[in-house]
Amino acid sequence: MTLDIITSDLLSPLRHGFFGRGGGASSGVFAGLNCGMGSSDQHEAVAINRERVALAMGAEAASLAGVHQVHSADAVTVTHAPEPPPKADALVTATPGVVLSVLTADCQPVLFADRDAGVIGAAHAGWRGALDGVLEATIEAMEALGARREDSAAVIGPSISQRAYEVGPEFFETFIAEDPDYGRFFAQGDGDRLLFDLPGFGLHRLRAAGIGQATWTRHCTYSDPDRFFSYRRSVHRREADYGRLIAAIRL
Repeated sequence: MTLDIITSDLLSPLRHGFFGRGGGASSGVFAGLNCGMGSSDQHEAVAINRERVALAMGAEAASLAGVHQVHSADAVTVTHAPEPPPKADALVTATPGVVLSVLTADCQPVLFADRDAGVIGAAHAGWRGALDGVLEATIEAMEALGARREDSAAVIGPSISQRAYEVGPEFFETFIAEDPDYGRFFAQGDGDRLLFDLPGFGLHRLRAAGIGQATWTRHCTYSDPDRFFSYRRSVHRREADYGRLIAAIRL
């Protein structure tokens, strides 16, 4: 079965992709291309899925670099696939052949590139990481390798959309305490519930940081179960676990 790969003109001609769940070897609640070794899926199935991603990126599975994601604002610089993966939520490189990757299941996968400088990045940006500065940290790490933020592009891949991201008043207060202007990323829901615009917030942070170009692919993970895994949807369905989507980019 053919892999489902979403790409963006902002990152072309670099090889990259936000992978959907189609074309994978996993079954059950993980049916499709589950790339999360941290899930309770069969290790062999996840390994096959990751090999298929690496092949689509024109690389060996051993070249698939990732991080042990902890919802931080930390970005690391790599020249190969580190083992074990460091605890961080973004990684950058200027080394050809290294495939940067992040895993998500509602959080924002963000791919970066300064094509002229030959520097790329990948970030996992949930609400906590985005609020704490993981996107800005990725840009700064790229600059340390010679990139220029005004020449760089960032693309946010499939993420949970505002209409599906219901939060409580304490969540809202966390953002307002940081900046009262962040209230514009919330819409009224039922009762005291609010709806948070995670990709809208990500785009705001990227543009405020001075990135040259930024966009969201406008795919909602929660609302398209046939195409994407979603942590929140799995909770609402009372499923035991959930698959992880992968996003990747290479020079």
